[in-house]
Amino acid sequence: MSLAIEKEKRYTYNDYLTWDYGERWEIIDGQPYNMTPAPKVKHQDLASNFHIKLKTDEKNRCYTGIAPTDVVLDQYNIVQPDVFVVCDRDKIKDNNIEGAPDLIIEVLAPGTEVKDKREKKRIYEQFGVNEYLLVYPEQEYLERYWLENNRYGAPEIFNWNEPLKLLSLDMEVKLWEIFDKTPSPE
Repeated sequence: MSLAIEKEKRYTYNDYLTWDYGERWEIIDGQPYNMTPAPKVKHQDLASNFHIKLKTDEKNRCYTGIAPTDVVLDQYNIVQPDVFVVCDRDKIKDNNIEGAPDLIIEVLAPGTEVKDKREKKRIYEQFGVNEYLLVYPEQEYLERYWLENNRYGAPEIFNWNEPLKLLSLDMEVKLWEIFDKTPSPE
């Protein structure tokens, strides 16, 4: 979308569908956010490692997706999470996901970190995403937010050398495998 964006306008999914395919966009509360340029290699490695682990784990009976896939929460909120899991197959459409995933994983990047930690966390909570992971690639840890009584509490922190039990999927992920590291023997 090479045109200047009107700050006063509230954009919808229908507006989004008319935009230039050479760029990636998200809309949060009707406000557009440009997702270009592409993320760094480490970001993509972490997202890919999570995607492969979740997609190939025999305990996961749900659909596992990766960006760029549109997740349409409502007409004013369209996001492209790095990795997501949807257990309700009725939400999976030919062109997108309609409704909140059960699990969303966002790998933080300098250009999107504040949006992921503030705006996206707020809408994920609002739309009922049960489990939200924020991955810090350079610091090599993650935060998990779990939805209880329609609210996210304080995050749980997991270091790269710890196992992570995904509550929404009842499965364990060895984070050292995600971060491509080898824990030292104890």
